[in-house]
Amino acid sequence: MLAPCLLRRAILTAPFVFVVALLVTEPVRADQEAGTAIPAESRPCVDCHAFEFMQRALQDLKKTAYNLDTRTETLLLQVEKRNLCDCIAANLLN
Repeated sequence: MLAPCLLRRAILTAPFVFVVALLVTEPVRADQEAGTAIPAESRPCVDCHAFEFMQRALQDLKKTAYNLDTRTETLLLQVEKRNLCDCIAANLLN
């Protein structure tokens, strides 16, 4: 017997609580600013950001490739120099 009474009370109380919550909260007016809004005309598009990001990534890859190429060339010259020195030393011993 107690369960139907509680159920009926809950069904009647829920809408009342909802209406009170709506009345207590302050409505948002149209003249209120919701943060700093940037007009769409002055915002760069997402594709522009992606393009700039890809350009920077490509520049970084070019720098890395150049550095690797330079390092490889330096290492090859060191190996050639070492082989040449070993060859000269071997010829002097014979």
